[in-house]
Amino acid sequence: MKTLLIGGDITLAAELLREGGLVAVPTETVYGLAGNGLDASVIERIYEVKGRPAVKPISLMVANSDAIADLCETVPQAARDLAERFWPGPLTLVLKAKVHIPEILRAGGETVGLRCPRQQQTLQLLQELSFPLAVPSANPSGLPSPKTAGEVLRYFDGAIEGVIDGGPCELGLESTVLDLSRTPYRILRQGSLPAEEITDALVEAMQIVGITGGSGSGKTTVLQEMEKRGALIIDADAVYHEMLETDAFLLSDLREAFPSAVKETGVDRTVLGGIVFRDPEALKCLNNVTHSHISREIRNRLRAWAMQGGTLAAIDAIALHSSGASSLCDWTLAVTAPGETRIRRIMERDGITREAAVRRISAQLPNEAFEQLCDATLSNDGDLAALQGQLNDILEELWNHGRKHERKPVL
Repeated sequence: MKTLLIGGDITLAAELLREGGLVAVPTETVYGLAGNGLDASVIERIYEVKGRPAVKPISLMVANSDAIADLCETVPQAARDLAERFWPGPLTLVLKAKVHIPEILRAGGETVGLRCPRQQQTLQLLQELSFPLAVPSANPSGLPSPKTAGEVLRYFDGAIEGVIDGGPCELGLESTVLDLSRTPYRILRQGSLPAEEITDALVEAMQIVGITGGSGSGKTTVLQEMEKRGALIIDADAVYHEMLETDAFLLSDLREAFPSAVKETGVDRTVLGGIVFRDPEALKCLNNVTHSHISREIRNRLRAWAMQGGTLAAIDAIALHSSGASSLCDWTLAVTAPGETRIRRIMERDGITREAAVRRISAQLPNEAFEQLCDATLSNDGDLAALQGQLNDILEELWNHGRKHERKPVL
């Protein structure tokens, strides 16, 4: 057999593939060995030529994201979001395969990997074909993946029908493989696309609402309703107190700023409170230190939630805007209630006197300030049914109008 070295004649390469041949193709990662991905006999030949173990599945290369619905069952929104963000590009998405995907390609499993390459010649080839391509790397199993057409020929000259010469590969490292067929999502192979970019893209696609309001306004009830809707609830105050016990980076910065209050054994909150509540500049310093660390931890929790398949989150923070946490949100929601209602709730909840409840409310921003800062307001002055109805209307309004704010990049 003579192996053809193909330059720009993509039509010739397509014809060879339609006839059941094997053609090595360039991608931005490495060269791949391509054949009809829906023909079991062609796939069997790929295994034979490569000496590939039959237990290792082969991924399919597709022309665009429309192929996902044709080839896969139960497609999560994450697959569409990531394909929109990274295809064409070095990301392989593993999803549950439809029954017509050959068993030999799946190595007997239930899933199939899909990838849309960024290399223009191979993209053009895929667009000319009526079938996806089975494309493992174009090397004998166990040997380095080829990055030029010449390397492919040294491996397979005379064993395959053709090689498209697309020049050296741009990246030279295989695609990153992400399994979306179950939760939590898993990176099966770390390749050219960093894992952090994937998780950050999932967070970017998530719907995130910031919720704020004064004591006794009923934020807890609103958050419980959000949780019923499948939201991850992040309590910024609880995050802060957890980090005071466990986060070495936060403790180090606090120790540097307030050495008399932060020892090796931990934070003396009484001493720290005595410092910052007497000195506005000290309080500003504390907020500058803590807010950046809290935002970091919130971002980490959003990333972890995204890899669990989460698509909705709510961030609860009384200092939502001044802390910078609002920059992580698409929308912000103020929860308000009449003063007497708030006083009664605080007294019942915390077992304190009316005088103490009034002092607590007086030390916080008024309802009007929260309303001015936020995109929407929920007036929690009725029963649970009224709150649920308001929340449903507000969320529908938010989603229908799309993202209100451009989020700051996830760091």
